[in-house]
Amino acid sequence: MRFTLFLFFILCAVRGRTQTSDNAFVDWRGITIPSGKSYADAQVLWLRLPSEQSPIDPQALFLSRQETYQSEFYALHKLTVKHEGDEMLVDESKSHKKKLNRGASFCRMTYRLKYNEKTGYLEGSYVASDCRGVSGKVIMFRSDLPLSQEHEMTATHAWVRRFIDDLKNNKLSPAKMAEMRNNFEFKPLYFDYDKAQIREEYFSYLKTMATIVLSHSDLRIKVTGHTDGDGSDSYNLDLSKRRAKAILNFFIGEGLAAERIEIDFRGKREPVAPNSTSEGKQKNRRVDFAFI
Repeated sequence: MRFTLFLFFILCAVRGRTQTSDNAFVDWRGITIPSGKSYADAQVLWLRLPSEQSPIDPQALFLSRQETYQSEFYALHKLTVKHEGDEMLVDESKSHKKKLNRGASFCRMTYRLKYNEKTGYLEGSYVASDCRGVSGKVIMFRSDLPLSQEHEMTATHAWVRRFIDDLKNNKLSPAKMAEMRNNFEFKPLYFDYDKAQIREEYFSYLKTMATIVLSHSDLRIKVTGHTDGDGSDSYNLDLSKRRAKAILNFFIGEGLAAERIEIDFRGKREPVAPNSTSEGKQKNRRVDFAFI
């Protein structure tokens, strides 16, 4: 009986330690760019690093995986990690596993990294500890796929070209864009009486909305124009259409394809406030939005 209880407590302890380790890291993927070089010279890097929400777990296995772009060759290293203020100092301390082209080698790197709260990228620099004159910069995003510890890659390198294109176009990281979308609050845009011109105060809001749609390939946006109760049905239907089209043209100017924007125009048929007051009429002179 005592031996059975002893085994039970040992298994619980092991299971608890495994769960702690699994929660103690985040996988990142991105590129390294040698000093003085361009995106065309980028190589692939994966890092398994401590989670921001927890202290460094000494039992966790932190890893790096350097991959030669558009090839099957890689080097897997164990890492030592420590915090220095808001930066993370990461050393490739020991070679763990690798697959090399004949005559080629991978340098062991030291990375100095910092999370960019605005863009959602992990950014920093690297310098080789066992190769002379090797240094450069690093930029990575939180990966939805795990770092591979086997010869087979987790993903082909098709994502690298898309990532570089995103960087060239100043796009935010996938995680940051998902956060923006989830936290985004729609609000109507109001228009002056009998006008279809967008007020300048709304430009920043519309640009943020366009950025979110551009960063999600499966996302579209619906724009619905409205008016107050003054005037005929036919006139207000046309005015609400012109208001929706003004938003459409703004989005196209921000790089959104027209087929990703659906417009509707309801005239004065769907008021949100009484048309008996000037305040109510202003609330009805609007354009509404929805992701679709």
